[in-house]
Amino acid sequence: MRLRILVYSRTTDYRHDSIPAGVAALRTLGRTHRFDVEATEDPAVFDELDRFTAVALLSTSGSIGGPAARAALESFVRAGGGFAGIHGAATTEYEWPFFGTLIGAWFDRHPHVQPARIIVEDRAHASTAHLPEVWTRTDEWYDFRTNPRPSVRVLLRADESSYEGGTMGPDHPLAWCHEHLGGRSFYTALGHTTESYEEPAVLQHLLGGLRWAARMGP
Repeated sequence: MRLRILVYSRTTDYRHDSIPAGVAALRTLGRTHRFDVEATEDPAVFDELDRFTAVALLSTSGSIGGPAARAALESFVRAGGGFAGIHGAATTEYEWPFFGTLIGAWFDRHPHVQPARIIVEDRAHASTAHLPEVWTRTDEWYDFRTNPRPSVRVLLRADESSYEGGTMGPDHPLAWCHEHLGGRSFYTALGHTTESYEEPAVLQHLLGGLRWAARMGP
């Protein structure tokens, strides 16, 4: 059966200008690597999650669509479905404890967009195997309300000494993954800027995260 990824980008709070570029990039990854990508912002799609291998929330914010959508996503994950959160997904469903555990940590604040060094902490993962030990790039560097490290496998962390305004200290995770209640969850804070979705290293990072979450082969 051909793998199918749902890319969902509904926003009820802040909306990122980079969402169309992200959708286009994920569609291109699907065409190139032979999996289907269906993109929508219609909450009705949660009535048919059984059609998908994984759900990717692309810079969503606020509510994904109400109690029925929440229940459907939770059931999907508990049944073994894959989940991926990209950048603003961490600004979603602040009042839903299940989602907080699923995504790993909620967004708190960020300084201005600027270059920074990323420490590639774990290169034995599909989303990071292609990266150097230290990766320098420009993005919006999220601080999180809590440090997810105790309950996740951290893949990338920010070197706060390399930019202005970070508040988490020397242990500042940026991307991570974990097994959760039968399913798999991958999150990356990268992807604020439209230009992010033209960077081959970022696209490979997203592809690897989706592959891992959906239990795709190499």
